[in-house]
Amino acid sequence: MKDALAVFRAALRAADPEQAVHRHLRREGDTLIAGGRRYGLKRFDRIQLIGAGKAGAAMARAVERVLGKDLLGGFVNVPDGVWPGVRRVILNPCGHPIPDRRGLSGARRIEAIARAATSRDLLICVISGGASALLPSPAPPVTLGQMRRATSQLLTCGATIDELNTVRKHLETLKGGQLARIAAPARVISLILSDVVGDDPGVIGSGATAGDTSSFADAARIFEKYGIVPPLSVAVRMALGARGEIPETPRPSEIGNAHNLIAGSNRLAIDAAAAKARELGYRTMVLSTFVEGEAADAAKTHAAIVKEILTRGRPLRPPACVLSGGETTVTVRGEGLGGRNQEFVLAAAIALEGFRRFTILSAGTDGIDGPTDAAGAVADENTLARARALGLDPRQYLRCNDSYRFFERAGGLIKTGPTGTNVMDVRVLLAV
Repeated sequence: MKDALAVFRAALRAADPEQAVHRHLRREGDTLIAGGRRYGLKRFDRIQLIGAGKAGAAMARAVERVLGKDLLGGFVNVPDGVWPGVRRVILNPCGHPIPDRRGLSGARRIEAIARAATSRDLLICVISGGASALLPSPAPPVTLGQMRRATSQLLTCGATIDELNTVRKHLETLKGGQLARIAAPARVISLILSDVVGDDPGVIGSGATAGDTSSFADAARIFEKYGIVPPLSVAVRMALGARGEIPETPRPSEIGNAHNLIAGSNRLAIDAAAAKARELGYRTMVLSTFVEGEAADAAKTHAAIVKEILTRGRPLRPPACVLSGGETTVTVRGEGLGGRNQEFVLAAAIALEGFRRFTILSAGTDGIDGPTDAAGAVADENTLARARALGLDPRQYLRCNDSYRFFERAGGLIKTGPTGTNVMDVRVLLAV
């Protein structure tokens, strides 16, 4: 287990949000260089920072260090917690993952800054995982409570992050490129820490500064797909939008004032994890950074690869490390407590019962797995035997989606606390 944890920590270091900003934003005299583009600072009367996300505080501090006194100020919505100090930017703690009125108030402040911007303004926007929940801006007649109920229903049914964000874009006023449209003609530089498979800036944080390719009709079909009857105001807005009575979100071709930069991603974290695994002496393979779907199903597939390594020495001979990234989902059917990473590890451990010398780790880089205080879990060939000695039935815990309580008793919870970053999940499979 020690090696698996070391590999995971290497991934966390690579996801550091301040370093991500400094890799993509730097200053040479009176010129700001963002991802290869150059911006003469003297052409702007005001430079302000806006944004939202779990890494918002650290990213804001990095931007302050680059711009110094040339940064007039700004406002960033962040989750509750203790965050690194900033001098010029206001950090607004908000509810996450359930949006609250503090987030709504902050979103209005951010919108006001964007609306007041002119062609002589530069807005730097920091977006990271959690921004969708931390930047709530329900569009009338939809209320915050109705929006929360609709998204909660979709989460419970196992909707993907892409599907959730498609709905959010059409229930709110700042997502789906709408923040960039509001800010025009100001220039916008968006520094984005990706928490979605494929790193599409139109999906990350529901794409506040990126054009949208989805429609009201697409959003309505998502409710139909999962058999959900949305709150009345939500249904009315969807119907009006689908009939063309409410303008669609701006298309990518309509957003010409925003420069979107992917500053950090799951791929970079997995690459760092792979380097650490090789340093520790493991033959290493990155399976994919695009893993999605049900956590328990993904676990069985990963376990099958470990079995192949342990019994036939392919695609790698032991000692081997298989890595994957991405973000799975859980269709909740029980009344238990857990998260997608803990469920993945429990399902994989069950699939590997009877095999020897393996370790399975899965954890979220944000330090939060579902509605728990754990980032994820780790298990090895002794975990289930230890659990059965305690009178625990692993399969029953899995059926009840109660992986947290299983690992709480059997051992194996990973608790990092909020990490201040979020580039999805990291899975480490060791076969020795």
